[in-house]
Amino acid sequence: MKSTMMSVALNLSHFLERAGTLFAGQEIISRLPDKSLHRYTYADFYRRARLLAEALQRAGLERGDRVATLMWNHYAHYETYFGAIVAGGVLHTLNLRLAPEEIGYIASHARDRFLIVDDILLPLFEQFREQVDLERVIVVPLTGKPVPDPYEDYEKFLQTATGQFTYPEMDENEPCAMCYTSGTTGRPKGVVYSHRSQVLHSLVQAMPDGIGMCGNDVILPVVPMFHANAWGIPYTAVMLGAKMVFPGPHLHPEDLLPLLENEQVTLSCGVPTIWLPMVQMIAAHPDRWKLSPKLRLTVGGSAVPEAMIRAYAAIGIEVLQGWGMTETSPLATISKVTAQQAGLSDDQRFATLAKQGYPLPLVDVRIVGDDDVQAPWDGQTTGEVQVHGPWITGSYHAQPAPENFTRDGWLRTGDVASIDALGYLKISDRTKDLIKSGGEWISSVDLENAIMGHPAVQEAAVIAVPHPKWSERPLAVIVLRPGATAAASDIRAHLSKQFVKWMVPDAYVFVNAIPRTSTGKFLKTKLREQYRDWQWPES
Repeated sequence: MKSTMMSVALNLSHFLERAGTLFAGQEIISRLPDKSLHRYTYADFYRRARLLAEALQRAGLERGDRVATLMWNHYAHYETYFGAIVAGGVLHTLNLRLAPEEIGYIASHARDRFLIVDDILLPLFEQFREQVDLERVIVVPLTGKPVPDPYEDYEKFLQTATGQFTYPEMDENEPCAMCYTSGTTGRPKGVVYSHRSQVLHSLVQAMPDGIGMCGNDVILPVVPMFHANAWGIPYTAVMLGAKMVFPGPHLHPEDLLPLLENEQVTLSCGVPTIWLPMVQMIAAHPDRWKLSPKLRLTVGGSAVPEAMIRAYAAIGIEVLQGWGMTETSPLATISKVTAQQAGLSDDQRFATLAKQGYPLPLVDVRIVGDDDVQAPWDGQTTGEVQVHGPWITGSYHAQPAPENFTRDGWLRTGDVASIDALGYLKISDRTKDLIKSGGEWISSVDLENAIMGHPAVQEAAVIAVPHPKWSERPLAVIVLRPGATAAASDIRAHLSKQFVKWMVPDAYVFVNAIPRTSTGKFLKTKLREQYRDWQWPES
């Protein structure tokens, strides 16, 4: 017996056609470098994305050629998310927050053929220009100034198209986009997504038990479009025809709050370092901002402190935590309270929401210990998180890395976690960030979240530093809230209520800022280097 279903390839070109046909009047708003607003509709977006696709083909784009972008979040970047892909190319978003030499390495390793770059980012491009062999450099004139030679103007490049674009036939397993990992250990590695993986990711992300996106949403992606597909938000938004609000290069809370208010945003996505200072600003002036009563925030990139979830809940804003990585497209788990947990107390509910959540449909997750034995789902036993699914990478681009995959084909994430009986993942650390003191493991993430629960603390990072007796001990690096005061003894007393004595850090450093990676995570490698010679008092 055979199935009677049609054999139809899952393809992102369907999303573009759907948006142009069904949602032509929906609005797309972008904040430009001068903070003025650019407004147009999905009809404009559809037309221009197709013009870009045709112009790229007329410029010689062949199937599988990489089209790199060096851009902030705005309408033209949105156009490349589809124009480059439906032309048969592979969209390659370059992380503009990396060092110029590293961006050059990534673009060269990927063999990017075309580059589309914001005019305000040309000085950055010039710093790695000699590292790359690009055929065409196309500049988006966001400032309205003339594009300098020898570069091409994006608007004039679109005019080389006739408007008679025809979609090429593409298999659903063909590559459509790629991102490189952040390279916290070794050189960055390329992850290549397929049409099939992105369509499936979008469908599950939109589910009520995913992020729960819908066409009535007003979406403001704070997460950069050069980071892990902007968490897949652009693809899902086009599929649904949701109103989009792009912040451009203006990502500080004082810039985001007016956009959230004026456009009545209902869904915004970003890392905790964006939302932590924002909730403090809102709480300090509760009557100033008239935000949508439907506003919810999706947060990822690093563990979300329970204190932050509680702070937003107190002002009526839901915080939804997800977990994933570049290799997982990126969404793999989501943290929500399910019907099985209807009787939870408030404290239990917040503790659940502070976990990284349960696996999304089609994603399998397991915990494997040092003995290569799968750990039980008891909420206590920890091991490395390993994942498997249709939008999980099974290899890296032109770079063998067998140590990142198991013999049976699962991705080794490098995260250490436990899983409880209901499938909730609780990340305790990265394998390289765990602290082993006197033979016992200490979670830096648990300590950080607890320290950030102190009312005087804005941010905290905990690292291992060498110790003459205990091999390693935790050191806490702390940023206080503006105007707040606290001493090491205050933080120690706060932690002693939650942790046994040997887990509580012995040393505390108060600083003005904590160094970060390009994606907003704490740069612990730099902290470990800075404090590696910490002098412990003689005992």
